Parts: sequence; structure tokens; C-alpha cells
Amino acid sequence: MKASDLLVRCLEAEGVEHVFGLPGEELEDLLFSLRASDVRFIPTRHEQGAAFMADVHGRLTGEAGVCLSTLGPGATNLITGVADAHLDKSPLVAITGQGGRERLHKESHQALDIVHMFEPVVKWNTQITDSETIPESVRKAFKLAEHEKPGATHLEFPEDVASEPIEGRPLPTRPRVRRPDPDRQSLDRAAELLDSAEAPLVLAGNGAVRTPAARRLRELVEHVRIPVVATYMGKGAVSDRLEASLMTLDSGPNREAATAIARSDCVVAVGYDIAEHDPRSWNPELDKSVVHVDHEPAEVYEHYNPDVELVADISATLRELRERLEAVETTEWCRDLRGRIAADVAREPDPDEPFSVRRTMPYLRAAMDDSDVLISDVGSHKMAIAQQFATYEPNTCIISNGLASMGIAVPGGVAADLAVDGNAVVATGDGDFLMNAAEIETATRLGLGFTVLVFNDDDYGLISEKQVEHTGEQFGTGLTNPDLRLFAESFGIDGYRPETWAEVEATLAEVVPADQMSLVEIPLP
Repeated sequence: MKASDLLVRCLEAEGVEHVFGLPGEELEDLLFSLRASDVRFIPTRHEQGAAFMADVHGRLTGEAGVCLSTLGPGATNLITGVADAHLDKSPLVAITGQGGRERLHKESHQALDIVHMFEPVVKWNTQITDSETIPESVRKAFKLAEHEKPGATHLEFPEDVASEPIEGRPLPTRPRVRRPDPDRQSLDRAAELLDSAEAPLVLAGNGAVRTPAARRLRELVEHVRIPVVATYMGKGAVSDRLEASLMTLDSGPNREAATAIARSDCVVAVGYDIAEHDPRSWNPELDKSVVHVDHEPAEVYEHYNPDVELVADISATLRELRERLEAVETTEWCRDLRGRIAADVAREPDPDEPFSVRRTMPYLRAAMDDSDVLISDVGSHKMAIAQQFATYEPNTCIISNGLASMGIAVPGGVAADLAVDGNAVVATGDGDFLMNAAEIETATRLGLGFTVLVFNDDDYGLISEKQVEHTGEQFGTGLTNPDLRLFAESFGIDGYRPETWAEVEATLAEVVPADQMSLVEIPLP
């Protein structure tokens, strides 16, 4: 067989079902090897879209998504999506083609040093220069991508290596490496801090939904009745139906969740990455006891310098911590805040109220089952979704808040519809949407069915808001857009533009449960 056949057999051994990417001349052998395999190659309309699909697949499944590009501009187009996976801790393996090794020592057509270019945004990467190393290289790429904390890895595959004859077989996969249980001394110290606290609180981060830790966290919350505030990427770690849930860090009509964390004297940070939210915003006075629960030690940061670090398997840590705590009620100190947050999240708009993202959320939530997946793009709508969209299960509200990449939602919808049994909705602004709207064609070609919800203000709205807040005026943010209903119909899907809140409610109730593609435009004032 050829080396490209061996690489694909290694992908099959890793359980890969889909590879997202674009074809290229240097990928010819690899593409035909994929054709003869059980792995489905999905051509996308842009390499960034392919990387976002692999990124969201990794977030939803915990298994590395795979994206593929040719050399040069194909590889550089992957970088944003790969970097997003890197900072969002999503397992991803990127494979890029390269020219023959005989021309890489000199300047040549489309040849760039892609391995060094990827180095800052991956956990590990290499150029496969010897076909005999393929089994080790592929196994290492997947092992490191999926090991906590997960992230991106990269393999570069020169075309002359891909065509070499080779004998070999994939390395067997093994159970993932896990951290040992936490040390007893640190557990005892953490329990003492919680027992002595008057206003304890859990800050649930990305790691709380990325691992099986959510079940253990819910058991802890039910046992101690401790309030929980989530980061944007930690939504769903505990159900927002629980009295203990204060939604996310900025939730509430007057940012009541921020008030709660300001009142707290002891914060248990579970799977929290400071790339998600700057700890300066919730620990400005350095006056809180902090317990760090994660697979890795805390980053060194003045405003996040934990009193105790429980560096171990998160699920095991939460189980052990629960056993050390008395079953007591500890939410009384913030019950008033919870009431205001819950009332605001549930409030439907008045009939004559202008359209807004915040007031759309109750109708969207009512149209979705608990297990359906919402993928948010990045912008002012992301802030409203994070604060207002009640989330009941882990990994059912996907938000990029590490790199916070615009344009992730529509490609993410493709990955979600392939990966989950429930319905998927992507929420995006007009600025984000047109960055990767071409992936609607990918979705329709695959016969997928999800809802695209576009909030249209003809502006890069979040930047306008910040400019006005800082200077009183805005510049460089205005946009014009096509007729989005006609745009949707040009792809062969239904487009909607409701004009009243009653139409918004009825439209979402109709299209979200339907197993077909649709686009709903919400024009914002």
C-alpha cells in the first residue's frame, strides 16, 4: 500500500468518521485513500469552515475532529479555526499537505514553513518525513489532542511521502491517560475553607462540561445547595432550572450574578480557564478564598492565586470533596439574586417592544428540547445568549470564548447536526454570518437540517457599543447586507423575516423542531 493508505488506516483505527476540508493537488493520494476507506471526506467551501467544523465536533463529542487542507494558503486558512480549538480546549487534529521534500530547501511555489507557523496554536505538530513514522505520528496527534486539557495538534504530509510504498499497521488505541485522585491534605484544606465560608460559590468553567465532571458537580450542588455561576463556556454544567443556578457571570437585569460573586467569600473554580474570563473582573480586591479544581495547575496571575489547588481528575475531586462536606443549605445568602435572574430570563417581550436578542431567548428556549444544541457566534448577541439563554444539559450551548472567533456558528451547525441526535440552532449576527455563510451549501449538499438565526443590525454591533461607551461615537462599523430571505432561498432553503413578536414565537416554534434547513432573520433596531 501507499503511505497515504496507511495514514487513513490510522484514522480509521482512531474511530474517525468525518474529515472536513478542501482538496488540493498535493493531497491527491490522500484523497483517493480516503475514498477507499470508511472515513467520509466532506468538502467544505473554506478551510476556516472546515477547521471550525472539526473544532465544534471536538467540543460536542470529546473526540478529536479532523480537518484537512493543502499547502500554503490552504494551510494558512485553517489557522483561525485551529487556534480557536487551542484556546477553547477542543480536541482537533489538522492535516495539511505539502510539496515534495526535494523543493522545500528553497523558495518554491506556495511553499511556507507551516509547521513553525502552527507551533503557537497547537499542543504538538510535526512534518511526516519518513512514512514508517506514520502510525506513531497519528497516534501521538490524537492522544495529545484528546488528553486533558485537550486542544489542537497538526500533521504535515508531503506529497512525495504520501505516494511511497510502505508496509505497516496502526498502533492500537488505549484508554485515555487520567489524572490520579487528589491528595487528601489538599482536599481537607478545601473542605475547611468551604465549611468556614459564609457565602461560598462555585464558578463552573469549560472543564466542568468538557469532562464527565458535570454529573459530579450536580451531585455536589444538590448535597451542599451551593450556588453556581458559570462562565460562558461552562453553561449547562448545572441545570439552570436549579435554584442554585445563577446562570453566567453577567446574568440578570442588573448583573445580579456579578453581584453574587462580589458578595462571595469563597469561590470553588471548577474547570476554570482564565482565557474564558479575566479573574480581575470577579476578584478585583483579592479578598476571596479560592479553591482551584482542574487537571492542570492554575496559571500564575495576581487575581487568580488559589489558596488550594486540587490538581487531579475533576470528577474524582468533586466526589471526594462532596464526601467531606455536611449536607447544609448554602444558597440562602443569594436567593434574592436568583429570583431576579430567573424572572428576567423568563420574561417575554411586550407586543410593542422593539426586537432584541435578549427578549428572543424565551421563545427560542421554548422551541428547543433540553438536549438540542445552540451554537452562538461572536458579538453582542453572544453576550445576550450567554446571559439569557437557560441551559439545562452540558454541551448544549456552544460558545467560543477563549479565542472568540467570529464566523464559527454556521460551520459549527454542520458539525453539530452530524454529531448529535437532537436539533441544532445556530445564532449569529449579520457580521459573523456572511463570513462563512457559504457553508450553508455544504449543509444542504449533505442533506442536513438545522436552523440559522441571524440577528441583523447592519453593523458590527458589539464594537459600536464599545466605541460609543468609550468615546460617545462610532466609526468603521456600519455594514450593508443582501436580502437574507432571498439569500437563503438561493441555497434552496426557506427564509423567514418575522415582523412581530407573535410571528417570532410562531416561526421559531415551527422551524426549530423541523428536520430541514431554514434561516430566520430578526431585524434589530
